[in-house]
Amino acid sequence: MNLVEKKVALVTGASRGIGRSIALRMAQEGADVAFTYLSSVEKGEALVKELEQFGIKAKGYRSDASDFQAADQLVTDVLADFGKLDILVNNAGVTRDGLLMRMSEEQWDSVMTINLKSVFNLTKAAIKSMMRAKSGSIINITSVVGISGNAGQANYSASKAGIIGFTKSVALELGSRNIRSNAVAPGFIETEMTDAIDTKAVEEWKQSIPMKRGGQPEDVADACVFLASDLSRYITGQVLQVDGGMLT
Repeated sequence: MNLVEKKVALVTGASRGIGRSIALRMAQEGADVAFTYLSSVEKGEALVKELEQFGIKAKGYRSDASDFQAADQLVTDVLADFGKLDILVNNAGVTRDGLLMRMSEEQWDSVMTINLKSVFNLTKAAIKSMMRAKSGSIINITSVVGISGNAGQANYSASKAGIIGFTKSVALELGSRNIRSNAVAPGFIETEMTDAIDTKAVEEWKQSIPMKRGGQPEDVADACVFLASDLSRYITGQVLQVDGGMLT
């Protein structure tokens, strides 16, 4: 259907998992894709080749989303290379799990910086051009634990709850400029990260989900394409849960 044809999308943290799927779905639907990665140059180059197979322009940038200056330079580079920026997907994130009693200051600070400050960094840099164009879609990847909380993830849950508050505030500030701001809250999504979890624990989690299965990265990617496209042109300030009914 080419739902985002001729648009330019920037996806952070796209070398693997959910971010990679988002970048690929944007390309499949006709968008030119810029994306960031942090460590693996090889994975970045491989993704560019995959994206280009859809007949679109693609480029990877080695950039740290949690670095304010680097984020600003990234957006400047994307605008120079692609000419505009229509869609921003803030996906970069990490976990540093642990019970609060044992959680270190470094565990707290690193998660808040990488997960939450990065969303501020990229959004602040991107909205300048979006405001001039009077158009744009900002999509922030949060989590269902940002709504419900989760034992052993006080830092992660707080960062993801912060993203929701940020998303709604940006929607209120920029709605009059035709810039939309929404969040996607994945539940249990099967990725490389979940492969390392004990199999028994995974099966117990699946049984607690009404749909009795985990989600796939493509499920999150499809939600992002919807929010990036004109199909959601009157939707802003919302949190779309992609969780199989886990949190109702």
